Amino acid sequence: MDSGPDRGRSELAEENGVNGHDQDGSGTGGHHGHGHGHDSNGLDDGLDLEHGGGLLRDLLAGALARPVSLVRTRPKRPPTPTAEQVRSGQVVACHVYADGQRVPEGSNMLTAAHIARRHHGAFAWLGLFEPTDSELESIAGIYGLPALAVEDAVVAHQRPKIERYGSTLFVVLKTARYVEHGELTADTEVVVTGEVMVFIGSDFVVTVRHGAHGGLQQLRGQLEGRPEMLRHGPSAVLHGVCDRVVDDYLAVVDRIEADVDAAEASVFEHSARPSVEKLYQLKREILEFKHAVSPLTAPLRSLSDTPLPMIDPHVRDHFRDVFDHLVQATQRITHLDELLSSILQATLTQVTIAQNEDMRKISAWVAIGAVPTAVAGIYGMNFEHMPELRQVWGYPAVLVTIATACLFLYRAFRRNGWL
Repeated sequence: MDSGPDRGRSELAEENGVNGHDQDGSGTGGHHGHGHGHDSNGLDDGLDLEHGGGLLRDLLAGALARPVSLVRTRPKRPPTPTAEQVRSGQVVACHVYADGQRVPEGSNMLTAAHIARRHHGAFAWLGLFEPTDSELESIAGIYGLPALAVEDAVVAHQRPKIERYGSTLFVVLKTARYVEHGELTADTEVVVTGEVMVFIGSDFVVTVRHGAHGGLQQLRGQLEGRPEMLRHGPSAVLHGVCDRVVDDYLAVVDRIEADVDAAEASVFEHSARPSVEKLYQLKREILEFKHAVSPLTAPLRSLSDTPLPMIDPHVRDHFRDVFDHLVQATQRITHLDELLSSILQATLTQVTIAQNEDMRKISAWVAIGAVPTAVAGIYGMNFEHMPELRQVWGYPAVLVTIATACLFLYRAFRRNGWL
């Protein structure tokens, strides 16, 4: 039986198409062993001359002792990102979770993916904030993220949607935050929206956030406090993100509802009546909020009703609760939009009524003022034969007549609500 190094050399020679004659110049098995020993001595002499010999001879013998196979047993992995890409500052958090608990050594992005793949049921959660194209591409190479979804995640300004790329699920969510303001003006910003993109696979979750609000650090802490939920893998993180976003919707609706109620109460108060410009600005903010919330209905319905391999069946039941909250938020936003349209219409009607009242008052005073104007015009025509001009009582009689006519018109207009 051949020794280990000799057998390894023979297998390597057969795989490379080299026979025994090519190795030692002879065709016999006994000469093969002798010839090989001769060749090794020659190689040792050369290595001793060039590199010191001993170390390289041991490395070569160990390499030839291992079995050689030309068939790749593992899929080729993407290249590891450089240290400069890791230090880009866009990675907010990176952790690995196994059996509902955080793995201590999984905070390095370079090793998180390898640790998650090595442990059964583990997954890596990588959080990014407004990454650039090159930064996200380096991460996409590690997790195999689809190119089209990566482009959407970098450009942002996407509608809420859910897309499936093979074994990867891509979800786009719109975040919302209420802006505190003292008084509603024509350019007041009431609602600020942002975006959260979520990539989930069998062993990873990548969240990409756009906008100064909508941070997920608090959510991460809440999920870490619920290991029984976190054991369900990446789909539990997706559920947590969706639940957090929808809860923020309800909080914003509550604050907007207070603004709309205040505007409704002030419509019929003459001293504090809001301007049409302020109401129109509030309606624009509500419409922007509505456009961020309403398109999410279809993706959440799909997550709660459609079986997907990336979504744990237990977590799918929880998505139904999130979907119910989203329907509630959508209905309330629609109601506020309709109510604000009614308030805006009522305000326009009040403005029209106020203008009509002003016009009636102006018309009434013009009618009253027409009496002395007409009398003065008649007696100012300078006719020679006007008997009243030469009477002692003429001037007082004209003044009394004018005053009586004006008082009569004033009382008539007052009685009819014109004054």
